Amino acid sequence: MKKKTVKYVLMSVGGAVLVFLMILAGFFIAEPQNRKKYELYSFDSIDLSDGGERIHFLETGGSDAILLESNGRFALVDSGEDTDNPRGFDELDYTGYETRVVNYLNEAAGNADGKVHLDFVVGTHAHSDHIGGFDTVILDEDITVEKAYLKEYDASVIKKKETEDWDNQEVYDQMVDACEKRGVEIISDIPQESFVFGDMTVTFFNTEPLGIDNIGENENSLGVLVEAAGKKAFLSGDINNIEGTESAIKDEIGKVDLLKLGHHGYDFSSSVGFLQTLKPDIAIVTNSSLYVNLGARMTLTSFGCPFYATVNFNGIVAQFNDEGIKLYNDLHKDEIQWD
Repeated sequence: MKKKTVKYVLMSVGGAVLVFLMILAGFFIAEPQNRKKYELYSFDSIDLSDGGERIHFLETGGSDAILLESNGRFALVDSGEDTDNPRGFDELDYTGYETRVVNYLNEAAGNADGKVHLDFVVGTHAHSDHIGGFDTVILDEDITVEKAYLKEYDASVIKKKETEDWDNQEVYDQMVDACEKRGVEIISDIPQESFVFGDMTVTFFNTEPLGIDNIGENENSLGVLVEAAGKKAFLSGDINNIEGTESAIKDEIGKVDLLKLGHHGYDFSSSVGFLQTLKPDIAIVTNSSLYVNLGARMTLTSFGCPFYATVNFNGIVAQFNDEGIKLYNDLHKDEIQWD
């Protein structure tokens, strides 16, 4: 075959492969509504006085703020991105969600006197999109927090990029200072044993420091397993598999009914082996659906698991009962405000 002919054949094959990949990517990037098998109901239809078993995934952009509710008791896992930019870096000039989180706590967890009681809060790791808003939540006079689960932040083992250009230390210190001012007990030695919260059982994963240098703080992220009404939900924080963390914990977690995808759906989290082991029936991403990486999309689709994005659906509540999991959306009626 002549060289030119071979060249044209290879170009044609390459073009066809590229078109196929574009079509395939388009399928997996399609909105999750096209593949869902769970109907979403309006948040307005929830009777919040019934003491149900719920996980509230607030809409805080590409950040985490997750409210656990069980038999009239409440706990908060992460607190959303904050407005503060203590070091004045342009790349950290994010939209803050403190006001939205506090407003939602008042609506969903407030008593008749407008007071909120949180049995505990969890700071999964020292990044502003997870613990940045905690100083505002903890210092609010209408909110009482009993204790805070927060690993001690050790900047000496964290990558130079994060220690020099990010505000990990500052947001960690702000949360610790807020706890000290309000008399909130800080538990930095995270328990590995399960404990009861209302009618839920809670278990922490990735509780021990990795013991290696030059890691990202995401590698230190806690994962939270929540069991309610015979169902299991795993909240992955920003756990990834760069250092093999997902591989190390996946078998102990086992099959789950609901999974909050790690690191807002970005690359290096929600690896194939992790997803295939947990094999969730429902996946939630605290972000826009566009940011769920292709590998996770393909793996979830391979076993028929739909995913729902908090940004697309304006927040999502998963309600657990003996019949299964019921999803609600459109949690927020407010406009985002900046402090």
